[in-house]
Amino acid sequence: MRTQVGIVGAGPAGLMLARLLHLQGIESIIIENRSRDYIENRIRAGLIEHWAADLLSDLGVGGRLQREGMLHWGINIGINGDLHRIDFKALVNKRVTIYGQQEVVKDLVERRITDGGELLFEVSDVSIHDLTGKQPKIRFSHEGRQQEISCDFIAGCDGFHGICRPSIPDGVLSVFERDYPFGWLGILSESPPPDHDLIYSYTDRGFALYTMRSPTLARLYLQCDHDEDIEDWPDHRIWDELHKRLGGARKLQEGKMLQKGVTPMRSFVVEPMQHGRLFLAGDSAHIVPPTGAKGMNLAFADVMMLSRAVGAFYKDRRNDLLEAYSVTCLRRVWKAQRFSWWMTQIMHRFPHETAFDRRRQLSDLDYLTSSKAAATSLAEQYVGLPLD
Repeated sequence: MRTQVGIVGAGPAGLMLARLLHLQGIESIIIENRSRDYIENRIRAGLIEHWAADLLSDLGVGGRLQREGMLHWGINIGINGDLHRIDFKALVNKRVTIYGQQEVVKDLVERRITDGGELLFEVSDVSIHDLTGKQPKIRFSHEGRQQEISCDFIAGCDGFHGICRPSIPDGVLSVFERDYPFGWLGILSESPPPDHDLIYSYTDRGFALYTMRSPTLARLYLQCDHDEDIEDWPDHRIWDELHKRLGGARKLQEGKMLQKGVTPMRSFVVEPMQHGRLFLAGDSAHIVPPTGAKGMNLAFADVMMLSRAVGAFYKDRRNDLLEAYSVTCLRRVWKAQRFSWWMTQIMHRFPHETAFDRRRQLSDLDYLTSSKAAATSLAEQYVGLPLD
């Protein structure tokens, strides 16, 4: 098989990249080790920055998002039950959109098939070769046959546990990471969320987040130990803790739990995000704590930069954007890491914190909710910084 860009991974990054390349007349093949049903129904993040929602519409894959997405022009910050609204419209005149990542994937897969682009599901034994040559290769098994894709570039969009990043030789990458001493216990509930906007709730008992997937589907989270056993959290205990951490600020309706699980929290970045003709994008290159809601948005920003660089190569035979890909992306990545770390440390209770630490944290929250300058800084970063 021969193509211009071989894409490993059919998540938001890989699918978006394929669409961006298609609109420039650049061919690609996507391979994915999971089934179509799996990637289209795996419940993941669902907050889309202002520019990213506009991009999906501009690319012809935003019709359902425009009909079904929930626009949010602010968030609520709770401090032991007292709510303070951060008004995005007044501060920066931008919004975010709640629309599940799995829905974005469905829309992009459908568009890919309509475009007639190759998309192979349930591949196995994937490996990549000749990364520093002019014709790198992707080898894999599909439907019982060994296959090989020869291409000009490989896009590693296969996530944190994928094969692309580990295929880079030892000594090339520098790893920067931080593990947090807590996790999030998350549930998906058939019940209305307690407020139209998200509620980030700091309490003496720990952090809680009240968000949604639709007006009748709530996505709710509790700070817990990073190694918490979900079996120790029966439904009644989860609801009791969610009520306590919301306080009397809003009424929380209970519903049938469709999903629950514990997610550890970490920050992770590799530098550089490229080696030879392999370019990493999305979770294969960086992970952020979910507090800042940046994961899918960073993946979209990566592939926007990569599509521009590849387009410049084919149109004008320019290599400069390809060579600058990692540096360009990492500027945004580190800003998102800083914001996600800041949101995480300001909202969570930490083990072994001192009385001084706690007073400082409460002062940070007081400043955030009483200063227009501080609120504007949060709003600007939350809705998404402009692309370079």
